[in-house]
Amino acid sequence: MDISEVRSLAGGANQRGLRDHNARLLLTLLQRHGPMPGSDLARLSGLSPQTVSVILRRLDADGMVLRGAPQRGRVGKPRVPVGLNPDGAFSIGLKVGRRSADLMLVDLHGQVRGQLHDTYRYPDPDGILRFLQEGLAKLAACLPSALRDRIVGIGVARPGELWVWQETVGGPPAALDGWRGFDFAAEVARFSDLPVYVENDATAACRAEHVFGRGRAFRDYAYFFMGSFIGGGIVLNHSVFGGAQGNAGAMGPLPTHDAQGRPAQLLDTASLHILEKRLVAAGHDPSRLWMLPQDWSGLDAVVDPWLDAVGEELARAAATVCAVIDFEAVLFDGGFPEAVRMALVERIRAAMGRIDLRGLVPPRIEAGTVGGNARGLGAACAPIFAQFLLDTHSGFAAA
Repeated sequence: MDISEVRSLAGGANQRGLRDHNARLLLTLLQRHGPMPGSDLARLSGLSPQTVSVILRRLDADGMVLRGAPQRGRVGKPRVPVGLNPDGAFSIGLKVGRRSADLMLVDLHGQVRGQLHDTYRYPDPDGILRFLQEGLAKLAACLPSALRDRIVGIGVARPGELWVWQETVGGPPAALDGWRGFDFAAEVARFSDLPVYVENDATAACRAEHVFGRGRAFRDYAYFFMGSFIGGGIVLNHSVFGGAQGNAGAMGPLPTHDAQGRPAQLLDTASLHILEKRLVAAGHDPSRLWMLPQDWSGLDAVVDPWLDAVGEELARAAATVCAVIDFEAVLFDGGFPEAVRMALVERIRAAMGRIDLRGLVPPRIEAGTVGGNARGLGAACAPIFAQFLLDTHSGFAAA
């Protein structure tokens, strides 16, 4: 992404006692904008050049930043760009889905250094814990031994109230009851001393899009992510907003009507579990939706009419959320191939033109760019944000 499309952040402060805040601000600017000389950091942050220099020396000594080659060709002292050291910190991201789980090791640049994937009929707490415990050792082995102590935490992205969706998921009676009152931090503490950060899965996906994707271009926007069910998130003033209960931007419960005109929620009309049922009815293997790498070739006869219906639903949902907050954009992403995402966004844009938008400023309708890994990548962001970056509206919980 061109740096001109990345919105800038608010400044820092030079008062004593704010060094931690200011260090986080500089790291956040470097993460958001990429490598730059100290003079540019001072300009963007509002800190004095002397303060920036002192902080950068400390971050350099801690292995958090790298200095590039001097930029010559200008009058005066050569400018030396400084950037995040990808090996400065690592985190683990666990996505718990209704049909699959992903575990990944992510560096400070947001690059996935290792990833494991598992599919199932329904998520079982004991199975998820085994997947995590065994996967931690496998992912740590992806790093040189000298870097393994730089793994700073485990982020978990999971749907809220999993036990409520038993009938829709299709598990046996009481299969999901184990999630009621399940304490991730306490269970993980049995085999790891890494801190655990838990967040709603769609909010985590929103965070990944905001940090690494198209969301960097906007200050305030709504975000929809479609997995087995649909959820989302809200970004206000450059920060993911979690809300009082960590459930802001849930999106799935937005009221709508089903094909028979009966009251329904958006998750009943615009989710992948609906496509899953249509594939079964058409004689296709629905497990193809959850396998990696994703290949939906040969499914157009089922996918295209599903996209037509979902595009109409999501256009109305976009108009609804913009009636509450004047979002400049609404972003859409999901656990599907890029071609499907782009086809969906085109349908939403077309459907917006057929909606009565009197009293509203039509938002930009944009495709997310992170894709199916958004929930796991967003989960991995949580330990990094909690310990190194600024996020004034953080919604994840540390334990």
